Amino acid sequence: MDEVDFLVIGSGSGLDVANAAANRGQSVAVVEKGPLGGTCLNRGCIPSKMLLYHADVLETVARADEFHIDAEVRDVGFPEIVREVSEDVEADSESIRRGLRSSPKHELYEGEGQFVDERTVEIVSGADEGARIRAETVLIAAGTRPSIPDIDGIDEVGYLTSTEALQLETPPDHLVIVGGGYIAAELGHFFGTFGSDVTIIGRRPNLLPEADEEVADAFTERYADRFSVHTGYAATAVSETDGTVTVETHPYEYGADSGILEDDTVTVTGDTLLVAAGRTPNTDTLDLEATGVETDNEGFIETDEYLRTTAEGVWALGDIVGEYLLKHSANHEAQAVARNCFGDDLQPVDYTAMPFAVFASPEVAGVGAHEEELQDAGREYATRTYQYDQTARGSAMNADGFVKVIIDLDGEILGCHIIGPDAADLIQEVVVAMKAGTGTVQDIRESVHIHPALSEVVQRAFAGQFSRGRDSRPAN
Repeated sequence: MDEVDFLVIGSGSGLDVANAAANRGQSVAVVEKGPLGGTCLNRGCIPSKMLLYHADVLETVARADEFHIDAEVRDVGFPEIVREVSEDVEADSESIRRGLRSSPKHELYEGEGQFVDERTVEIVSGADEGARIRAETVLIAAGTRPSIPDIDGIDEVGYLTSTEALQLETPPDHLVIVGGGYIAAELGHFFGTFGSDVTIIGRRPNLLPEADEEVADAFTERYADRFSVHTGYAATAVSETDGTVTVETHPYEYGADSGILEDDTVTVTGDTLLVAAGRTPNTDTLDLEATGVETDNEGFIETDEYLRTTAEGVWALGDIVGEYLLKHSANHEAQAVARNCFGDDLQPVDYTAMPFAVFASPEVAGVGAHEEELQDAGREYATRTYQYDQTARGSAMNADGFVKVIIDLDGEILGCHIIGPDAADLIQEVVVAMKAGTGTVQDIRESVHIHPALSEVVQRAFAGQFSRGRDSRPAN
């Protein structure tokens, strides 16, 4: 039995807390069953955004004629693009591994960890199988994995998840995607830009259900112009014959009485199936039954406002707690856990102004409340929308998109939602205003914005007259 002060399961954002423990002189153990660096580095945001930037470059060239520039793409080294990204990711992961192996402050255990009791973990597979570690403090940061929906025949066909899709060295001829969220949107953009025909099947009425409805409507409309999109449909059966994948779908009623409807069957075919239907927490691999750590109905770990679990001395953060499945949220939670573990006073995690972004085409970003959420809550609010092409820079770019602002009737910013170029960057000043400023319209309206920068579209969205709710009564 090895004994340490601090043990973390998972080597993503949990490493930040492990390092904080080590810097305070504590002995630290890190348990990781996969490549070092967690989902973001190895199977998520880092490789996907590196690949997507290549798609953005190709898309820019394809649009050159809009600006009276005669340009053509003579060749695309698609395998080289994918290999280069994979090699960069592997190098970064290996660098983390070497750093932990050589550190006198950390002990790395490679393999799958399972709890023996509340603060004892056994390595049940991998290079360090058989090792047992007991710690005074345990942090569970073991992440999630792709969900596989209950579709008839899914176990008999070859399908990809986002993990395998990021390593494909040849674009599919026809990619069929089951799922309508950000992974489907981003990978649809990537493969579609490099020549794949793309079909997307999503249960929700729109793609990007995490976005404000007006933005989701606009995004779905643009994707429907670009790809074959079946929103409001559920994949019910899948089969594969001679390299052709066939997916049977039925209308899906989403809401209180959600369920599959039997009428109006739509059948789609392609050569490659990608399942992008959400994420499943890895709690079922940890043998939490040996602990007092409780999970919710979906398997995510229950924590209090300080990120303590229901077991004494056991904390959790990141995707496995299910608050926001975003890397920047996990990093934010890691700061909170380090502060609460090693500080004098407990402080609740502050999720104020947690933004999200989708690096598709068009790009989407948002922060705060959706209009439909406020309507459902019966809350008074006002909105204003401003188009990109009404600014000098947006016009020069032939930019198609808008910024939507939602405020309360006293001018407090409740939310902001953007669809269009650089949305992920443009949302940031609103995040800062909501988090670090007074959180009012004046924070944006009265700040000097560079002219003619694209950020003027945000300033102008906040600068004019707002409409109260959906009834168009003026509000200041």
